[in-house]
Amino acid sequence: MALIQCRFFSDVLGLSTTMHVILPEQSTRLIGMDTEQQTSEPDVLYLLHGLSDDDSIWTRRSSLERYAAQYNVAIIMPNGFRGYYTDTAIGQNYWTYITEELPAKVHSFYKLPTAREKTHIAGLSMGGYGAFKAALRLPERFASAASLSGALDMYPHMSNKEDPVRHQEIKQIFGAQEHFQNSNNDLFACLERLTQSKATAPRLYQCCGTEDMLYADNIAFKKACSTTAIDYTYKESAGGHTWEYWDNEIQHVLQWMFQQNN
Repeated sequence: MALIQCRFFSDVLGLSTTMHVILPEQSTRLIGMDTEQQTSEPDVLYLLHGLSDDDSIWTRRSSLERYAAQYNVAIIMPNGFRGYYTDTAIGQNYWTYITEELPAKVHSFYKLPTAREKTHIAGLSMGGYGAFKAALRLPERFASAASLSGALDMYPHMSNKEDPVRHQEIKQIFGAQEHFQNSNNDLFACLERLTQSKATAPRLYQCCGTEDMLYADNIAFKKACSTTAIDYTYKESAGGHTWEYWDNEIQHVLQWMFQQNN
């Protein structure tokens, strides 16, 4: 696999930013890696990070590059900062950046396919929220989406004032709590709107550790999905909000997304 750190300017954010990119690389002499010869266009996976991290974290804390080598997939890892992949009430338009500007930049730089059946999105924690929001709001763009330990039920977190700094940060991102429910940032509302529409829903994969601090979020979203006809997979196992858990689970996500293509 080829690993690229790309520095570029975002007009939406008004600043220079970065993304890490993994591209398929065919080789007959690479020792210790499974790099099968591929003749078709690769799939594209947008892989989002969590709250305290950046675009480099997946390559630093997991063996993602090695896991991805057996699939014909390009992985795009943008810097989403601390913005919950949302056009914030006070601040930057991270939703517009991730869903509009970034894909255009990726296609311009790397000429990767843009067809729905080739496009996927996933993320952990804050990134799991962002991935499911993108899939539910833009079902015409994504064939599948995965959330690992996602912050999927944000409404209860907005009333938690035990950490005043964190509470203020969430308010600056989403606005007043009373305006959150049924908004485009409420995953439960997005799910309901999608199921009531005639759009073809992406396949969804959700996993969470039973000792995770966001386990309750995931159980609530699981219950909501269980009442729909969406192609939905849920998995839980022992584990916390840790890279040990995510490094293991991203292997299952890749297999679930791409095994059928190999």
